[in-house]
Amino acid sequence: MTSSATRHFFVTTALPYANGPFHIGHIMEYIQADIWVRFQRMVGNKVHFVCADDAHGAPIMLKAEAEGVTPEALVAGIAADRGKYLEGFQISFDYWHSTHSPENAELSTAIYRELKAAGLIYVKPVEQFYDPVKQMFLADRYIKGECPNCHSKDQYGDACEVCSSVYAPTDLIDPYSTLSGAVPVRKTSDHYFFKLSDPRCVEFLNGWLNAPGRLQPAVANKAREWLTTQGDQALSDWDISRDAPYFGIPIPDAPGKYFYVWLDAPIGYLASLKKYFDSGKARENGEPRTFDQFLSAPEVEQIHFIGKDIIYFHTLFWPAMLKFASRKVPDHVYVHGFITVSGAKMSKSRGTGISPLRYLEIGMNSEWLRYYLAAKLNANVEDIDFNPDDFMARVNSDLIGKYVNIASRAAGFITKRFEGKLLPVDGTRSVATAKWNELALQRETQIREYYEERELGKAVREIMELADAMNAAIDREKPWELAKDPAQATRLHEVCSDCIHAFRQLTLYLAPILPRTAERAAVLLGLEMPLRWSQLRDGGAGTIKPYEHLLQRVDPKQLEALFDFGVPKDKTEATASATAAPTGKSPEAGLAEIAIEDFAKIDLRVAKILQAEAVEGADKLLKLTLDIGDAQRTVFAGIRSAYTPEQLAGRLTVVLANLKPRKMRFGLSEGMVLAAGPGGKEIFLLSPDSGATAGMKVK
Repeated sequence: MTSSATRHFFVTTALPYANGPFHIGHIMEYIQADIWVRFQRMVGNKVHFVCADDAHGAPIMLKAEAEGVTPEALVAGIAADRGKYLEGFQISFDYWHSTHSPENAELSTAIYRELKAAGLIYVKPVEQFYDPVKQMFLADRYIKGECPNCHSKDQYGDACEVCSSVYAPTDLIDPYSTLSGAVPVRKTSDHYFFKLSDPRCVEFLNGWLNAPGRLQPAVANKAREWLTTQGDQALSDWDISRDAPYFGIPIPDAPGKYFYVWLDAPIGYLASLKKYFDSGKARENGEPRTFDQFLSAPEVEQIHFIGKDIIYFHTLFWPAMLKFASRKVPDHVYVHGFITVSGAKMSKSRGTGISPLRYLEIGMNSEWLRYYLAAKLNANVEDIDFNPDDFMARVNSDLIGKYVNIASRAAGFITKRFEGKLLPVDGTRSVATAKWNELALQRETQIREYYEERELGKAVREIMELADAMNAAIDREKPWELAKDPAQATRLHEVCSDCIHAFRQLTLYLAPILPRTAERAAVLLGLEMPLRWSQLRDGGAGTIKPYEHLLQRVDPKQLEALFDFGVPKDKTEATASATAAPTGKSPEAGLAEIAIEDFAKIDLRVAKILQAEAVEGADKLLKLTLDIGDAQRTVFAGIRSAYTPEQLAGRLTVVLANLKPRKMRFGLSEGMVLAAGPGGKEIFLLSPDSGATAGMKVK
């Protein structure tokens, strides 16, 4: 959707919980939203981009207690570190606030009262487990006990991590509080509910969900499924209260009751916007209206970027709350998937986590990550994968080998031979580079639509195809050869001018993704700031400054440092927990020798693979059922890129049988099979000679 009329946006991202630093999932979401916001600003639209810390709830209260500080001090300390992330990754929020603020208390109370006046708030008694020592009701996460299904010990109050059974906390055998160790007692308390099941809410949500383009199709379908399911799974009313002690906003006229964090957290979007307006910063950014005037204006579009784990709240509770509190409802909720590393879920302990702060501290360029994520992001609710090898190859090839290469091949000739002066764009010239500008402008509408539709990966592909075309034209013209012949000076000037014009247009196309590089390039090119989409069609002559290198290549050592959390390098989730890692590297010099007694501690056995299965949600893992002679074992092995399950059933291999079992999200891994090779397709499972049988010791 594009229009010549100026559009007005209120844009938010999901609020991070203020009990810890940003993780890479936050940064991915902020980068996606920031690229979209920067594009909207480039095309001349007005955007107010805000967020806030989600600062309430029992976890924050309990963490503060454990650290011997007040909850206010805890969240203030977390907030103090936000800037280094946001500035480091060039996230252009107009304002960052907190849900623990007067604005949020005021708005939450007002919305609650309006919902109550609409007849959508009621009270009913709820029985829960209560910790008699801590004197507080316990959420499921604070209750453990014996699973009623498989009888595994120390399972949480809602689901068993061993057998995956789901149950009520009261079904646990011998439950105990994880906060005090006390046996919880059942206790009843009055809770306040938002009547989401009210026919008025259901009717409104049906219309809201069905508005064309409001939600991605998959998100709309899932929300409609929740809305229309009957029986025990039917749409339920929402418990919006918690009992003291609780860190949150008190419910008016209900002593000892607080708003549940998920009520006041999304209202934090509005609170942050209100503080932004009340502080005068919105006026500084060219917005003459007040907060109330802005939100009530029909042309204002309210946009939320969120992860797929919080769809329920943002597509049912949030719009219904706003509607029946007589507030503006969201125009669009844009949902993205999760980020994995080499096909595995993020895990610092397994060496598959990415710390955003570590990324910056070891000197990695934030625009490498912005570009890499943009190249993978689309408008669907899909997980994206960070693969270190792919990251390095894509950044070095695209940004250095294609984009920056165009300027570096031509700028020196322009400044040294032609006093920095460019010839104007002229598509009628005979040189191979002359037609590129016309090609680039033909792609402009498509690239603009891809940015608008959040199809960032498609936009990147279009832009890099243009870069490929110009590099191919440069290779045909060979300016380095033209420079050797004084008779070819005019042709050299034409070719190199075309190159700089191409670099200018590629810079403008990439500016939402690479804002810092675009600013530096603008200085080189003499472009007026802030950069505007309309500058794509400025093709006149100009003068450039001497070229300075704009981007460095990714160094493999930086990637090693990024994943060095005290676990062996080059190991994925699979290799760290289930498979001897094929690193493709020679042993480190000075590796400590071991005695025969050390080797004797290792129980290596021949194992027969009875069954092999793919693991849903893990691109690299196979689940192996092994016969090791005196027992059967389950092992998760990172060999899926080299073997299919059908290739493995019945064959023999070698297993480290006395490796400490590791609990994974897929199940319990009870050993490690051994393999060699550099990885990928080149993984070679070790096999004994014919005649060996399951259970034989390897000595």
